[in-house]
Amino acid sequence: MGNCFQKPTVDFMIYVRTGDLKNAGTDANVKMTLYDDVGRETRDLELDNFFKNDFEAGANDSFPFKKIPNFGNKVTKIKFWRDNAGIASDWFVDRILVENRKSNDIFVFPVYRWIKSGREYVIVEYDTSLPQYDEYPDMRDMELLDKQNLYELEQKVPPEFPGLVLPVQVKNIPEDEQFSFNHKWNILKRKLKMIADKKFQMLFSSGNWDGLQHLKKVYTDTFGEPLGCTRWSNDIFFGWQRINSMNHSLVQLCTEIPDKLGVTDEMLRPFLEGWSLQQIIDAKRLFMVDLKVLEDLPCKSAEYKCPVPIALFFVNGENRLVPLAIQLYQQKAEDNPVFLPTDPPYTWMMAKMWYNLADASYHQSLTHLGFTHLIMEGIVVCAHRNLSPSHPLFKLLAPHFLYLIAINTRGLELLVAPGGWVDKTMNIGTKGMFNLIARGMAFWRMDVHGTLPEELKQRGVYCRNGKVLPNYYFRDDAILLYEAIKNYVTKYVKLYYDTPDKIKEDWELQNFGQEITKSRDEGGCGILGVPNNGKFETADHIILVFTSIIYTCSVAHASTNFPQYDEYAFPPNYPASMKGEPPKDKRELTEDDILRTLPDKETTLDIMTVTKILSDRGTNSLGDFEVQYVFEPKAKKIVEEFREDLKNISAEIKKRNEHRNPKYTWLDPEVVPNSISI
Repeated sequence: MGNCFQKPTVDFMIYVRTGDLKNAGTDANVKMTLYDDVGRETRDLELDNFFKNDFEAGANDSFPFKKIPNFGNKVTKIKFWRDNAGIASDWFVDRILVENRKSNDIFVFPVYRWIKSGREYVIVEYDTSLPQYDEYPDMRDMELLDKQNLYELEQKVPPEFPGLVLPVQVKNIPEDEQFSFNHKWNILKRKLKMIADKKFQMLFSSGNWDGLQHLKKVYTDTFGEPLGCTRWSNDIFFGWQRINSMNHSLVQLCTEIPDKLGVTDEMLRPFLEGWSLQQIIDAKRLFMVDLKVLEDLPCKSAEYKCPVPIALFFVNGENRLVPLAIQLYQQKAEDNPVFLPTDPPYTWMMAKMWYNLADASYHQSLTHLGFTHLIMEGIVVCAHRNLSPSHPLFKLLAPHFLYLIAINTRGLELLVAPGGWVDKTMNIGTKGMFNLIARGMAFWRMDVHGTLPEELKQRGVYCRNGKVLPNYYFRDDAILLYEAIKNYVTKYVKLYYDTPDKIKEDWELQNFGQEITKSRDEGGCGILGVPNNGKFETADHIILVFTSIIYTCSVAHASTNFPQYDEYAFPPNYPASMKGEPPKDKRELTEDDILRTLPDKETTLDIMTVTKILSDRGTNSLGDFEVQYVFEPKAKKIVEEFREDLKNISAEIKKRNEHRNPKYTWLDPEVVPNSISI
């Protein structure tokens, strides 16, 4: 058996980290050979500690070896293999370190693979190479073939909604994509634990709310009072929601009033602080949101409605964005009035609530689920299928893929399944949600919607000095993060692709580009707006795509996910579900009219608990990677520089928040996770 005691005469220590994945540990017998820099090799070294159960999931094991003759000081590669002995022989290895006790050097061999019995694995130091330079191409090709069989693409169109064109996902979730600690993502158990208190349950006994003040009393220490609870009726907060809440990327500069919007200069004059309509247009102080994509969207049943609003907003003299006019449907008509801030208070509130219902429908379906979770899942699958674990670009992306497939699988099963949370808490239900996702897939482009500066320019709001649409905190903070990510990706890409030939000859990268752009009907991902249709020719092509992926998995998702409790938990503030029909006239309404539209107590509790869980962070802060894939010294330096940039951005955002009301904390790098894990 192996060595029992470490003695001063030890020549080499071998450290093995087994992955913290389901069934990652093994009882198999493992052997290893070390190679030095002049091609000499050791004898077969058996990795076994007497009377110890080695290679348990998540464990670090060490193995001392002495008397290794005729072997140099530098270890350049290792070869290891296992048999299929023992009850559990599957084995996932994170990394192997070899320490030379004579020279005090440590050599790093990243693995991050499932180790199959009877197959020899050769890992060179740092295990990073483009495919055209790999010393062991046969092993690399075999591993990719295994991955392609494991990670298959599929459009998971619900049988009740045939014919929809939806984002592709993984056909079957691989074992190593499962959560290693399921309790944190067990939404049902966490919900039951949160509402176990009897007094709390009394607040949510069946029925409707007696009044808005009654509703405000239900926020306990368990949940905390959401931001929208005290600000919901305020026009300044309603304008703030358009630029700093979850659906922050719909507002656009208005250069002319569309014919379909029934406003006139005279109608708007009282709200323009002495300016004419044309003057505020010329001064770039008029903005618009047009939710025409919702037109004819089906709801969960005929009794539920979803408006298709168009609204105008004005930057007032205090540099606050405030609403000017809301039209709840697209075309002018007698029963489709334009609602104004001077309408009776509860009538104006009702118009804003129905507007926010439409906004919430877009947010949950597209901004959140479609344009982060689902669109990125297809890209994750394509990366696994086409980029070897040894590929430097796979190592760049891998920290941002953590748990994405797992949370998508869990979320679709529990929340978006027929009769689930979406059907209970949203007017559009799963029927409208999947229809809207299909519509979104027809226009989302990586070079626009996935590339922040271009997306801002298309809406006319790209600005570094705050003169256009001031107090747009999302934009101002997101630009800092986007540029930091782009700078990080640029340096990393140029490290490995210093000539165009290296890009052209990298067949793994080219296959990745081909698969993400190939149409879904042909078995691809169907992503629009990939430079040169996925045929990478320049470093800039690679930089745009990989910056977009990392930005979407981290910053874009954080900004649209984590404010959910603050916005949704108080239903009048940002309702996704309302009873009755949107108003067709401007008659004076009362608080009772508002209450009649609200979800009942049980549904409110569902909204509160799930949005509270979804607002919790699941993984480490951006740049603080749960798994370290990059070990090459030059590349590692680039990662360290990225972390330093993020540290400086965090300090800048904290400084900005000293003068913001309310504060915008969602894009502080300390708050932004690496991946879509909740």
